[in-house]
Amino acid sequence: MANLNVDPRQMDQLLKIVSSKLGVSPDSLKNDLENGKFDSALKNMKPSEAAKFNQVVKDPKLLEKFMTTPQAQALYKKLTEGK
Repeated sequence: MANLNVDPRQMDQLLKIVSSKLGVSPDSLKNDLENGKFDSALKNMKPSEAAKFNQVVKDPKLLEKFMTTPQAQALYKKLTEGK
């Protein structure tokens, strides 16, 4: 995964949340993401969403820009509240 200066505990928490929504184990999701495999994430997305996702993850600068947007930060906060 690209180093986006995210606290490892926060990343683990996010992986747990996302993996539960995708129906895969956190370790499997993390391994897939680290190896550039997004099959588990893409199979449950609409084709248009999957295309946008692929565009973002293939460009490290775009990914970092996306992760620092207020919307991404708000989504992360919403997903991790009370966890």
